[in-house]
Amino acid sequence: MAPKAVFAMNPGLERRFFDAGRLARLTELVDLDPDLVIRDWRDAPADVELAITGWGAPVLNAAALARLPRLRGVIHAAGSVRSMLPDEAWQRELQVSSAAHANAVPVAEFTLAAILFAGKDVIGISRAYTADQVRTERGPEIGNYGRTIGIVGASLVGARVIELLQPFDLTVLVYDPYLTAERAEELGATKIDDLVELARRSDVFSLHAPSIPATANMISAEVLAALPDGATLINTARPSIIETAALEAELVSGRLRAMLDVSDPEPLPPGHVLYGLPNVFLTPHLAGSAGNELGRMGASAVAEVERFVAGSPLQHAVTAADLSRVA
Repeated sequence: MAPKAVFAMNPGLERRFFDAGRLARLTELVDLDPDLVIRDWRDAPADVELAITGWGAPVLNAAALARLPRLRGVIHAAGSVRSMLPDEAWQRELQVSSAAHANAVPVAEFTLAAILFAGKDVIGISRAYTADQVRTERGPEIGNYGRTIGIVGASLVGARVIELLQPFDLTVLVYDPYLTAERAEELGATKIDDLVELARRSDVFSLHAPSIPATANMISAEVLAALPDGATLINTARPSIIETAALEAELVSGRLRAMLDVSDPEPLPPGHVLYGLPNVFLTPHLAGSAGNELGRMGASAVAEVERFVAGSPLQHAVTAADLSRVA
């Protein structure tokens, strides 16, 4: 008999993760009502064995676990499961999978574009050209040949960015206390053990560390001060890893440039100083999966459901121990 499953996420998301073909495959694999999408575990069938979750999924707390005695798996079609699964959920020894690897793909692609644009100062030159309507010649201060890119965090996104940078004539350095020098070399980067030293050597400084207690304000005033004049900071990760006041001071001074997909607060309030700075390029949390890119995460979730039903190990399993170092 097929295991009983339920969708738990913001209603409407299930049709964005799972098109008609993926929904059909899910209903072949599990006993699932595709029209039932819950936001409260009290609305779930008591005999459910598998939860297929996404953004907006309710917290699987002790009360929910007591109501769902047969639940043994959570296949998350989105990224982090941290806020959804408290300690008591891990005590159940659930099989848990996340589509964070799939969400990392568009973030890494976005970052690659940002890095290459930063090297040629595409944003600044475009703004000047649009304002002045005059083409001016540029000297050796722009270009991507021989630039040094500093990567903070060899996370799913960070590692993917390093791999995407390999075809270019760039030097790639990486800081990550969990990464070995050998693994860094396999990815195509050189490991740097000191964050200030990484900043000092970077033309472009790209952040990919998770938001955990150990990374709070890790990009401090000291780290920012070590960046060379004119360097570009890219943040497609989380704002909590940067000392916000120190970053704003550097940007207001004009010494650094920044391409920020996240901010503190998020979103920025109207009239915030960063909106008016010519050396800052802001996007509204756009790097992660959006539009048809949600289908990639849905496809990953379907593949994990296939493994769950077959009794095979989940390819993208998440454990309680992982939460100490990932988002």
